[in-house]
Order: sequence, then C-alpha cells, then structure tokens
Amino acid sequence: MKKIGYFFLTNITLFLPVALFAQTQPDTGAAVITLQQSIEFALRNQPQLKQANIDEQINERDIKIALSAWLPQVTSSNQYQHYFQRPAFIAGGVGTGTGTGGTGTGTGGTTQQNLAIAHNTSTLGASASQVLYNNEVLQASKASKYSRLYYKDNTESAKINVVSDVSKAFYDVLLSQRQLDIIKEDIVRLRRSLKDAYSRYQAGVVDKTDYKQATIALNNSLASQKQTEEAIKSKSAYLKQVMGFNPDRKLSLSYDSAALQAEAMIDTNQVLNYASRVEYRMLQTQKNLDIVNVSYYKWGFLPSISAIGGYSLAYFNDNFSKLYNDAFPTSFAGLTLSIPIFQGGKRLQNLAKARLQVERTDLDLINSRNSINTEYTQALANYKGAYANWKALNENVALANDVYKVVDLQYREGIKTYLDVIVAQADLRTAELNYYNALFQLLASKIDLQRSLGTLPVQ
Repeated sequence: MKKIGYFFLTNITLFLPVALFAQTQPDTGAAVITLQQSIEFALRNQPQLKQANIDEQINERDIKIALSAWLPQVTSSNQYQHYFQRPAFIAGGVGTGTGTGGTGTGTGGTTQQNLAIAHNTSTLGASASQVLYNNEVLQASKASKYSRLYYKDNTESAKINVVSDVSKAFYDVLLSQRQLDIIKEDIVRLRRSLKDAYSRYQAGVVDKTDYKQATIALNNSLASQKQTEEAIKSKSAYLKQVMGFNPDRKLSLSYDSAALQAEAMIDTNQVLNYASRVEYRMLQTQKNLDIVNVSYYKWGFLPSISAIGGYSLAYFNDNFSKLYNDAFPTSFAGLTLSIPIFQGGKRLQNLAKARLQVERTDLDLINSRNSINTEYTQALANYKGAYANWKALNENVALANDVYKVVDLQYREGIKTYLDVIVAQADLRTAELNYYNALFQLLASKIDLQRSLGTLPVQ
C-alpha cells in the first residue's frame, strides 16, 4: 500500500502542471500562456512539424528497406499437382514376331508407351541468396548517412518556421491588445473631457463647440476600439493556427513589458556563418547525395555477385494418401554473376546527367550564399533602424504625457482652448501607439536577424 500511495503521489506531482496548463481558468475555459509556453505547445502540436517528423520516420523506413538487400533472402517454393491425364513418352525396344505360312524367329523394331509421371506430384523446397556485391545496394548504404542528415535538417527547418511564425503572431496579438488598452485609456480621458466641456457649456463659460469637438473625438476613439477588438480576434485565430491550438478554446496571453524590452536586445556584432543556416546545410547534403549518385553510375559496369543455394523434396504417387511417404531430395549451392555488357549507352548518359546535377547544386550553393548574405544585411539594417526608432519614440511618450498634463491644467484655468486639449490628447495617444508599434517591430526584426544568422533557438 505504501508503494501504491507513493506512485499515486508521484503521478500527481508530475502531471499536475500539465493539467493546470490544459485547464487554466475553468470558469472561462481560457488558456493563459506566455510566449515560451506557446512555442513549446506549437513544437508538440503543430501539424506541419508533425508531418516533418513523419517524413523523417518514413525516410528511416526507406533506408532499412534498401539496406535489407544486404541480408540473406530466403524463399520457400511449394507445389502440388494432380494429373487427370498423365503425360507420357514413347520409347523404342526389341520384339519377336511370327509370319504366315512358315515359322521363324526374327528381330524387329517395336515401340512402347511409358507413363512418365504419377497422378499426384508435389515439391517442397527452399532457396536462399546472399548478395556479395551489388552496385545498387552499395549506393543505398553510402547514401543512408546523407539521407538521414537531410531529413533531420528538414525537421529543424520546420521547427525554425514554427518558432518564427508563433513568435511573430504572439507579438502581433500583444501589439493589438496594447493598442486596445491605449485606446481605452484615451476613451476614459475623452469621456472626462466631454463631461467637463458640457458642464462648462451649461455654466456659460464656453460655447457648444468644445463639447461637440469632444463628442467627435470620443466617437472616433470608440470606432477605433471596435476595429481593434475585431483585429485581435483575427490575429488570435492565426496564432492558434500556427500553434496547432484548438480554435474553439479561448486563448489569453501573458507577458511582462519589462521582459519584452530586455528580449528585444541582441548583439549586432555577430559574424555571419553560412553553415549555421539549415537551408545551406541541406544543399550541402544534397550535393553529397548527388556525388553518391555519380559514383553509382560510374561503377555501374561492375558485375553483381550473389551466393545461392537451395534444397527441395519431390514426391510422386498415384494415391494421394501415400503421396508424402517417399521423398526424393535435391540440393545445390553456387554463385550467380551478372555482368552488364551493353545497355545502349544508357549508363553513360545517366553518368553525364548525374555530373551535371552536381554542377547545378554547386550553383545552388553559390546562389544560397548570396541570398543569405543579402537576407542578413537587410535584417541587420532593419533591426538597427527599428532600435533607433524605438529609443526615440520611448522619449516621445514621456514628453507627450507631460504636454497633455500641462495643457489640460491650463484649459481648466481658462488659459488654453479645448482644441489644444484635443491636440495634446491625440499627440499622447499617437506617441503611445507609435512606441508600442516600434517595440513590437523591434522584436519582430530581432527574430528575422536571428533567423538570418541561423541562431534562432528552437528548443
């Protein structure tokens, strides 16, 4: 009982976090996840990544199928036949004859029909062959290492796509949610301003222009709020798609503003290494496979050699019940040698084609290096530009907030007009929206830079 209790307690300890993640906030049915959790969930559930894993497993099966030819091939051949009319052969012999009108003995040629096969015949046998040398099997053995590497890199490429897509989609939803928060804060200010403007109008301090302008500004913000709310639904649906998340479940994002700012930083002095890019490594692997293909056609004139052997039992009897009483065994062993002498020039053309494929892959590698270098240069420039923009706009938010507070106070004291207040409010909202746009643009450009460097973490 102690062991059972310990096992039960251990299972609760291990699986409780998983259950909490799957059923957070049971009253709303919403799952609250961070960026890291969303990436981990996608790496386990994204259908395209699962397909890449299946492709890797299929390739492993193909390798084992190809390499199985190195193992002995054993077959059993068994047969039973019943003859309704048995085949026969004609044999010559010596016979004695008599003639009319006299007696005598003579020698003459006669014929006799002999039945060659019993009514029931059966053979039971097994044969085996072992490849000693075969060019196709040798090619499969050489290519297996590169084939595994290619599909492994293909799975890594799928992981990189998933991490990049999920991260950008996550930031996109966060940006829209932060924009919605800013708009709601602006609506609170506008409602307060509208109330103040209407009170001042009722008191006869100002004309009705102020509260009408406040109403226009409030209506515009309410319209922006609705648009942003609908945009969040659309972007959340895309995030669920790239995560492989159940579209019927609600999803709530958890984040830390300070942590986001820290995550946006990256060392811009890193040196580009082409071998770090999975696309480049896949092309190098493809070239190695092409070289193996050249070797296959180059040595295609060599013979194929196999060891063979067999053992069989033959049974003959007119009665089926006694068919298997007596057996006549046969056994053999030997070698088979297959030499390709002339194939109409097919092998030479395949060899030339394989060499051209190697040259083409070399050009793909050159083009890939150029493309990677351009991608890295653009990503680095975008990141540096986004970083400078974010730093500048960060200062603008503080300045716009100070301006709004001063203008609002001056308006209440009758120094500024309400138009100045509206302008200050618009400037503050624009500064805040631009700041968060710049922050999430910086985060997205960091992902692009990491991807161009081949350093985007996928674990």
